[in-house]
Amino acid sequence: MSQVVNAGFPLLTVTAAVPAVGAVLTAAVPAARRTAAKWLALLISLVTLALAAVVFVRFEPGGDRYQLVESHAWIKDFGVRYELGVDGIGVALIGLTALLIPFIVLAGWHDADPLETASKRWRPTQGFFALILMVEAMVILSFEATDVFLFYILFEAMLIPMYFLIGGFGDRAHSGTDENAAAQRSYAAVKFLLYNLVGGLIMLAAVIGLYVVAGNFSLTEIAEARANGSLEMATSTERWLFLGFFFAFAVKAPLWPLHTWLPNAMGESTAPVAVLITAVVDKVGTFAMLRYCLGLFPDASKWATPVIVALALISIVYGALLAVGQRDIKRLVAYASISHFGFIIMGIFAMTSQGQSGATLYMVNHGISTAALMLVAGFLISRRGSRLIADYGGVQKAAPILAGTFLIGGLATLSLPGLAPFVSEFLVLVGTYSRYPVAGIIATTGIVLAALYVLVLYQRTMTGPVKEETRSMPDLRVRELAVVAPLIAVLIFLGVFPKPLTDVVNPAVQHTMSDVQQTDPEPEVEAAK
Repeated sequence: MSQVVNAGFPLLTVTAAVPAVGAVLTAAVPAARRTAAKWLALLISLVTLALAAVVFVRFEPGGDRYQLVESHAWIKDFGVRYELGVDGIGVALIGLTALLIPFIVLAGWHDADPLETASKRWRPTQGFFALILMVEAMVILSFEATDVFLFYILFEAMLIPMYFLIGGFGDRAHSGTDENAAAQRSYAAVKFLLYNLVGGLIMLAAVIGLYVVAGNFSLTEIAEARANGSLEMATSTERWLFLGFFFAFAVKAPLWPLHTWLPNAMGESTAPVAVLITAVVDKVGTFAMLRYCLGLFPDASKWATPVIVALALISIVYGALLAVGQRDIKRLVAYASISHFGFIIMGIFAMTSQGQSGATLYMVNHGISTAALMLVAGFLISRRGSRLIADYGGVQKAAPILAGTFLIGGLATLSLPGLAPFVSEFLVLVGTYSRYPVAGIIATTGIVLAALYVLVLYQRTMTGPVKEETRSMPDLRVRELAVVAPLIAVLIFLGVFPKPLTDVVNPAVQHTMSDVQQTDPEPEVEAAK
């Protein structure tokens, strides 16, 4: 597992530092200049996107596993280093994060404007955008970290800004009183924090255990020592450490039955923050399963695979079934995401190159498709002031562009051929079926149910008689089109030409397959008679 320390420009550090510094600058903008804070946050996010593009261009798929490496001593007494490096999977997810943040900022342009309620509370606009940039910085750095302790710090620290984004800047479309809305937001934020903190504390015990066994926190050194036989773990030790890491990642992902915080968090958040949760932050969990669970504990990963695949199947079917029965638009998208994360985790633990490549592509494509659907849903909800599906009807006659973009986002969510998620879902199912045929067959029910909940949602909100409350609903404005149109364009482009992503991802997947010492099953070909 060779890596060359980059003695030149610290590109990875700068890519994460720009949004972090931008968050501080945005928070420091005077309260009277809210618009300036918004434009500053948008500018910072675009600069970060440009830096992420440079990382993507400079990354060589056929080169070392970890590239653009930076390594500096941090806490010498405990062997903790500030160590960064990216493989193809990390590059793809850094690109996803940097791509989505400008659209999240633009979509949330008015979500944190001063709001006087019965309880006389106002929301600081600058703080809203500063928190988004801080989350971006931590997520990008977590995709770059190759020191386990550094990753743990970032994994936990990103919970703090997310807690304030959920609890302090909730959705205005709430059917109850101001006090009830505040209580619901507080409940969702606390539940999010507690679930993830418990997972993080269990992971901390496993991180300490790993240090006791390995003597350092370097992902590359530990994995290399395991590969060459200089580091041996007892079977029971490896399994306990694996479970400590996996539990934290399964909460973040989220995987059934640790998923219950997600519908509350997404339902009570503004649409841009809901996108930040499921399209950006939650990807850290599935990414870490590939990098840490499979990389550090290959034997334990194979030992746990049957149970994890079973849990993933439950997530797929359970999430889709609950999405079908939802009356709240945002909670429907949340349960659909639980189903999609089941596909991702199943692809990872299918232990095939198709499954893991599909899972990585699924992380990217799910992020884009969910962003498109949820942000358009947010524009719809802001017009009507309600999240309930029953309060809509005939929207396509009043706002045809809004309805059309909503339909494309929905079709991407159900993985329609020609749109990006189809490629990743197909690879996950093929990769799973080649090793676990029964699981692959059961997982296809998720496709059928996805078509049901997406098309029923569209039918009930966009078609039929025009309700009086939606008759004068305005269509998408220029700012809103600037958010949705590029996301749809990316969905179509990656749906017909995924090669730029697969070229970057596939070599990293082969390294992961090598870590767990697995090869793809040979196809069973019946001898010709």
